[in-house]
Amino acid sequence: MKKALALRHVSFENLGQLEPLLKKRGFEISYFEVGVDSFSNVSPLDADLVVVLGGPIAVYDMDAYPCLRAEIAWLRARLLDDLPTLGICLGAQLMAAALHARVYPGTSGKEIGWGPLQPGEHAGENSYIEELIGNNTHVLHWHGDTFDLPAGAKHLASTDRYRNQAFSWGRNCLALQFHPEFDVRMVEQWLIGHAHEIAHTEEVSLAGLRSGALQYGRSFQNASHAFWNGWLASIGTPAGVKRKTAEHAG
Repeated sequence: MKKALALRHVSFENLGQLEPLLKKRGFEISYFEVGVDSFSNVSPLDADLVVVLGGPIAVYDMDAYPCLRAEIAWLRARLLDDLPTLGICLGAQLMAAALHARVYPGTSGKEIGWGPLQPGEHAGENSYIEELIGNNTHVLHWHGDTFDLPAGAKHLASTDRYRNQAFSWGRNCLALQFHPEFDVRMVEQWLIGHAHEIAHTEEVSLAGLRSGALQYGRSFQNASHAFWNGWLASIGTPAGVKRKTAEHAG
């Protein structure tokens, strides 16, 4: 069975709607709890798919959260082998840092709420990202930091506020600043988990986030499912298959 490993930073930011899609494709899923589990106990090369999830901390806060240094080094080893890797929000920022790009506080304020994506320079080369662009599709944004595009990466999506919303690296690695994994049924869990940030962010309200989920949630989830299925179909031969092939050849 194929193995999917999700690096989780806070419990409520999990695989969401992506989890049943992975199970349907034959993945056995396990969670690695960042800050609790040790990266030295897990090889970055073993899982068939790694998903790096979101969280409320910043990549540049490594002195406050030393586990981030280990996470970035672990990810770099995996990315350099172009093994299937997905980063979402904080996960995308960690991937950018692992590829030696700068991660820093955004200068256009926090981007929290529902909004459309615009195609990036290389969106036409990756048909799966086009499932989330246009047709009045609004995705969930929830970040205050941003990153420079890593050298050699392909720019896939942007918004009016922040240019770098998605990039691909090699054939099998994808970084997303927004949250297409979000399960609209769990909106209240997110509102509770982010209560302090919502209360202290101008132009963001519980009522607005709830109404956005009602207005855009169904079309968002339909578009997200098409996007996930397209991306999962595009990634290369899983690491486990490579290992088994090599062992058989030996």
